[in-house]
Amino acid sequence: MKALVADAFPEAYLANIKDLGVEVEYKPKLKSEELAAHIGNANILVVRSTEVRADCIMSAPALTLIIRAGAGVNTIDIAAANERGIYVTNCPGKNAIAVAELAMGLLLAIDRRIADNVIDLRAGKWNKGEYSKADGIYGKTMGLIGVGQIGKEMIPRAKAFGLRVVGWSRSLTREKAAALGIDFAGTVQDLVSLCNIISVHVALKPETRGLINRTIIDMMKPGTIFINTSRAEVVDEEALADAVAAGRIRVGSDVFLGEPEEKTGTFVSKLASLPNVYGTHHIGASTEQAQNAVAEETVAIIREYVQQGTVRNWVNRARKTAATWSCPAPPRGSPSSST
Repeated sequence: MKALVADAFPEAYLANIKDLGVEVEYKPKLKSEELAAHIGNANILVVRSTEVRADCIMSAPALTLIIRAGAGVNTIDIAAANERGIYVTNCPGKNAIAVAELAMGLLLAIDRRIADNVIDLRAGKWNKGEYSKADGIYGKTMGLIGVGQIGKEMIPRAKAFGLRVVGWSRSLTREKAAALGIDFAGTVQDLVSLCNIISVHVALKPETRGLINRTIIDMMKPGTIFINTSRAEVVDEEALADAVAAGRIRVGSDVFLGEPEEKTGTFVSKLASLPNVYGTHHIGASTEQAQNAVAEETVAIIREYVQQGTVRNWVNRARKTAATWSCPAPPRGSPSSST
């Protein structure tokens, strides 16, 4: 088998893939529009942030497995993969701790205005009187929108700072919330009405796109700190910017609409440029610990696929099918027609 690794990947784990007898082509600087021209006869495609579009999938005759070396698969054209019968997998939960750490870091940085302190000090400006003004977060209520693996990592970290935690997700019940040691909110609206701090941890899906809309944002309490380390498209960014500009809320965000695909470049964002917005460069999962954990899971996916013909973390398995009969499992390494 041959694998194309089209994003940055730790060298030690590239060697592990090669040890499985897989030929590896490592092209970490490929752009989305260049993938189709480089996919060639690769059987396995590994990406992290690079978008895998339909033209790439349709131009890859040997491709049978796409691995997103991260959580979520919103950067992959699932419909095109389904049409070709290509397995799509990811590495859920492996970066959960890293994202939770950043979310808590943004919260503390906003409350104590850490970045503004640093900027003034580097400019030779001392302003203790201004920066001594802070509420503190102890005793406040944090709402988690999304209580999956990242949301669950937020709970002990929030409690360590003396926060009351309220959770909402589509699958959360009162019983599950009680088992996690948090309060239950039946709707996003209910959660927003209870909280001084809101942190978003949902995957980008059709049902979550625009979940935090203008109505929800307008319901936030004055002085709310809103943290988004999930996906920009989950939030109405224009409405969020309006609320910040009006002085109603403060925002910490790791994600923005129109992010450059390249690692460096020019970026213009109304939201990111506002005072009271602390932004980072979509780095939530970018710790060495997280990247090694994701790489290890990627190797495990490839190992099982090559050696056993099974697909770990398979996300595009058909839940329903019009088929009226079934056939034996396909030969090892060949795509299933049921995707």
